Amino acid sequence: MGETDTTVAAAPLREALPVGQRPWWRDAVVYQVYIRSFADANGDGTGDIEGVREHLPYLAALGVDALWFNPWYPSPLADSGYDISDYRSIDPAFGTLWEAERLITEAHELGIRTIVDIVPNHISSAHPWFTQALAAPAGSPERGLFWFRDGTGEHGEAPPNAWQSIFGGSAWTQVEDGQWYLHLFAPEQPDLNWERPEVWAEHEDILRFWFERGVAGVRIDSAALLVKDPELSEEPAEPGAGEHPFTDRDELHEIYRRWRAIADSYEEPRVLVGEVWLPDAERFARYLRPDELHTAFNFDFLACPWEPGPMRVSIKSALEAHAPVDAPATWVLSNHDVTRPVTRYGRVETGFSFEAKREGTPTDLALGRRRARAAALLAMALPGSMYVYQGEELGLPEAENIPPARRQDPMWLRSGGVDPGRDGCRVPLPWSGTQTPFGFSPNPAAQPWLDQPADWAPLSVEAQIDDPESMLSLYRTGLSIRRQAPWGEHDELKWLDYGDPVIAFARGDRFVCIVNFGTEPIELPEGAEVLVASTLLDGNTVAQDTTVWFFQAETHTPPEAETNPPLQAETL
Repeated sequence: MGETDTTVAAAPLREALPVGQRPWWRDAVVYQVYIRSFADANGDGTGDIEGVREHLPYLAALGVDALWFNPWYPSPLADSGYDISDYRSIDPAFGTLWEAERLITEAHELGIRTIVDIVPNHISSAHPWFTQALAAPAGSPERGLFWFRDGTGEHGEAPPNAWQSIFGGSAWTQVEDGQWYLHLFAPEQPDLNWERPEVWAEHEDILRFWFERGVAGVRIDSAALLVKDPELSEEPAEPGAGEHPFTDRDELHEIYRRWRAIADSYEEPRVLVGEVWLPDAERFARYLRPDELHTAFNFDFLACPWEPGPMRVSIKSALEAHAPVDAPATWVLSNHDVTRPVTRYGRVETGFSFEAKREGTPTDLALGRRRARAAALLAMALPGSMYVYQGEELGLPEAENIPPARRQDPMWLRSGGVDPGRDGCRVPLPWSGTQTPFGFSPNPAAQPWLDQPADWAPLSVEAQIDDPESMLSLYRTGLSIRRQAPWGEHDELKWLDYGDPVIAFARGDRFVCIVNFGTEPIELPEGAEVLVASTLLDGNTVAQDTTVWFFQAETHTPPEAETNPPLQAETL
């Protein structure tokens, strides 16, 4: 097979454009659709494309700019659809390719773009490439598309190295002829070998396939894991920059430069969004250089505890890391992998980590809901794009105490039940009614693929939509004001000093956002014109765990905080 040139020259840094001239994605509100749990139109207990299409008016009224779909491709569901067997089709449980194309078109007519997931690190063990590899001998081109290796030990009975799966246990599985193959996730998700030009060409064709069907962009799953050390070296205790054997290797950037060239070749350039979990801000920013990805998820903000110090640092560091490459920051409070904010913020430990996640942790849902409301308005006020995970706008808590027989997530299965897994944030949405399935399915007898808590009736869309104090009304109001850009053409953020327990900043000439984390209430400045508050105000008093947006009086001079010097482009 012929070699493919995989080198694309890096582009120079670009100058920032004024807000009014910038592409849509820089300030977009993107709504994450976990399609299996959004809405079931055909009554089989599983969400589907038609269910999303029927609720497009709801999404338009919410005020979102784009929909990001978790994988909707054919899959054996070893990892909730992230084990893909065919990238150019739709899982029959969700609908058809024609229905997907109709959804993309009708959403666009409502001003809503579509982003789809791609998973380039691995495919399903049911994919034709892998079944052919299993049937082929060791050393064959078919096996070369993956990481097949001989084992260690006297008879090859041990894995090639000690790499561990992200889901727990060894990252290697042995096949009948004695060889082992690599899977950083479940055994049903064999990792692809990105040293092979066929892998490059296949994924570039997949991009074009969806771009030509009207998709506005792709979200890249596990974007920092594709390239492996060909020597399969062991993980060092403290790897240097670019030295980890399978995370954030420098060769990755050539892949994304090629993808960016494809995305930019369309009349309306397509968008590349990366799932990049990296603690190093400078390494993270490299993925956002002008000729690579457009945006990447801000996981530090998502996992940050509800405390003023860490939250302020998270916001500052994100803005400073993105500034040298003129990329917009992204603000994410939840997704299909993490504990829902209403539950997380109602605990003693309000941050998130997979290692610390345990079921049965004491939770004050009333406190969590108050904080989640405040966090939502904080995120909406920050410069950049925002992601809203379905059900977040309803204030859904994590569904806990799921019976073992009903659990689906391999993280729970492979941990022996120690890790509660991610099923609790993936439970089907409540739309209407007082009993399960709460309008999720038109068939009351159809059991949803995951059970809904019986007490979710007050959280349904129907119950909240006309309640001005509901979480849904807060999101609709906040997103409506955000779309009007009350900060004008100003993208920069100016920190204000209202004391350590308070996060406060101004944008533009008059817009101010204040978040009070402290036990002592604070007073709004004289002449403040309140736009929205996360909790009802007592006059001009802002209580604990409350966010307020307001216009300051034109004659008022707010107290400015000391600012850190910006990072320089040369540091990249």
